[in-house]
Amino acid sequence: MSGGRARACRLLAVALTAAVLQATPAPAAEGPPDGVITWGASADRLGEGVADRGYRMVVRTSVAGSDLRIRLSNAFGDRPVTFDSVYAGLRREGAALVRGSNRRLTFGRARSVTVPAGRTVYSDPLPGRWAAAADLVVSIHSPDAAGPATGHGMAMQTSYTTQGDHTAEDDGARWTGTVGSWFYLDAVSVRADTRTRAVVALGDSITDGWQSSTDLDRRWPDYLARRLRQADTDIKGVANEGVSGNKVLADGAGQSALNRLDRDVLSQPGVRTVFLFEGVNDIKAHTGVTAQDLITGYREIAERAHAAGKCVVGATVGPFKGWSEWDPAGEAVRRDVNEFIRSGGEFDAVTDFDHILRSPYDPERILPVFDGGDHLHPNDKGMQAMADAVDLTSLDCGTAHRADR
Repeated sequence: MSGGRARACRLLAVALTAAVLQATPAPAAEGPPDGVITWGASADRLGEGVADRGYRMVVRTSVAGSDLRIRLSNAFGDRPVTFDSVYAGLRREGAALVRGSNRRLTFGRARSVTVPAGRTVYSDPLPGRWAAAADLVVSIHSPDAAGPATGHGMAMQTSYTTQGDHTAEDDGARWTGTVGSWFYLDAVSVRADTRTRAVVALGDSITDGWQSSTDLDRRWPDYLARRLRQADTDIKGVANEGVSGNKVLADGAGQSALNRLDRDVLSQPGVRTVFLFEGVNDIKAHTGVTAQDLITGYREIAERAHAAGKCVVGATVGPFKGWSEWDPAGEAVRRDVNEFIRSGGEFDAVTDFDHILRSPYDPERILPVFDGGDHLHPNDKGMQAMADAVDLTSLDCGTAHRADR
């Protein structure tokens, strides 16, 4: 073979290899990347997947950093799902992006990735600097989605949908559908200062933000993130892992806090602190759950988090008299549970949400100025009062339970 012909063959082989790398879906790989979580939302089953559907999802970052990575989840799928085009950029308004900010994400250097049923996958790092409190837009397209979809139902944020692959487009002209859920995306992380860490809020609908203002980021973890940005602390990231209707002990509205702790909290990168605020749904469901049952669940969460090197903050269960399921028996359980949270010594620190939210005239009721209208969920003012009640120094409990990094 002549030298010219041999060189041509080598160039053809290189071109074919590159084409295969771009065309073949990358295998799904688990394991947290270096860095710190800047946004998160707990995964659950979310209807049926739709083939050739695009989702343009708006999320708010909490901590600044570089080398952005996203995590796609097929945790509740019963078959593999392929994503053949994934982009990330900054929102201008609505579904439109800041021109030039929308860039393709890759997975193992490939443009496509197939996520097996029950698994998650991280993207490759996307170079560049990403600001805190930014409206990050992640656009994804799947040619073959079917069966149970994975996502987060109550986003309290408008995102957008389309048919076909329009992920690369800056403008929002083809993104005409709207949706109040996040599909397949459950975490975003960045590489920040080596000391920077995050707090994860493990909770129910109050943490998820029900009765706060849609599209304005007024959930209590959002207000907490605003405080942390201004504070002299290494804790800068905030991930909201609330699920509406969630219980500590039993599956139902999402997997129980015990069953989703590893996936939604402990697997996230850069987490120093677990902020546990759950229990009201166990109490008001009239399933016979006792205070001791809940205390046992709290202890297990704290033990597992401590074993993973995390700080654990416990929050008392807020008042809910006036809610249709309230009764004196449930109130007695709430009172005993809160006494344990305050004085049981199981947590590294305690935030007394019950004390902040309750009416001085009837401590079994939420203060009217904080009541979102159903006597259980706080409004925007209540959400801010909750975040303001968190002692920021309590979120960094020193080295007692800190993981080596």
